[in-house]
Amino acid sequence: MENKFRLKKKEDFNFIYRYGKSIANHQFVVYYKQNSIHHFRLGISVSKKTGNAVVRNRMRRVIKEIVRHHEDKVAPSYDFIIIVRKPAVHMEYHQMEKSILHVLRKASILTKKARGN
Repeated sequence: MENKFRLKKKEDFNFIYRYGKSIANHQFVVYYKQNSIHHFRLGISVSKKTGNAVVRNRMRRVIKEIVRHHEDKVAPSYDFIIIVRKPAVHMEYHQMEKSILHVLRKASILTKKARGN
């Protein structure tokens, strides 16, 4: 993913946690808030409780790849943070993709074009 699509600063994360809304399923939690930028920005949070550094970094890479594949379906002008829960560690790629799209759909972050699919 390109740099402009990433949330990196702690202040940005804290702002979204404090003023944003959240939606969850069993594997992921999404905090989201509209922004004034004309593209979305993604942050990923994986707790040490989910596994060691190898597991956490793999989860980040896979989530970034899933969002990159579906970035045309993600509504612009949103900042969102995906928090990984423990059950997601044992999922395969396609299961994880389905779960992430489900939670983004629940949060109304996916565009109407993507919801029809």
